[in-house]
Amino acid sequence: MSVPIPRYSYSDYKKWDGDWELIEGYPFAMSPSPTGKHQKLMRKLITTFSSELEECECEVYPELDWVIDEKNVVRPDLAIYCEDIETYPKTTPKIIIEIISESSIQRDEEIKYMIYEEEKVAYYLIAYPDFGKVRIFELKDGKYQKAYEGDGKFKFDLCDIEVNFKGVF
Repeated sequence: MSVPIPRYSYSDYKKWDGDWELIEGYPFAMSPSPTGKHQKLMRKLITTFSSELEECECEVYPELDWVIDEKNVVRPDLAIYCEDIETYPKTTPKIIIEIISESSIQRDEEIKYMIYEEEKVAYYLIAYPDFGKVRIFELKDGKYQKAYEGDGKFKFDLCDIEVNFKGVF
């Protein structure tokens, strides 16, 4: 027996209670809430990137819905935009950072990886709090290539910033 699974739109999404993402019209619950380790790492990443971006016209936005289109709404842990955002962004972020948790591994490493690559996010950074390292993928010729893995320094083309990840873990 084949059971039709309903698909939803951004109009539906706006009416829902709780924290959700919408991917290809399918809802994904964002629960349970992030752990203390996750939140601590997020705070350190915000501080580090904000400090590096002081001389740049870019900002770090935590947990801000990115409405890609009517059937795709994602909420990255952190996104860096080089525009002033009053409500929700209307352009692709320059950098997206996802902090891995047990409940988000497949979505972050596979599904969002493909979405961010397709939407041409310049850098996709995946942080692993349990392992104390990051993986950075850089968009080159329309495809992600692993640019870095570890806990040391990485230099981004964006505003010529350099981040020392050893300090955030």
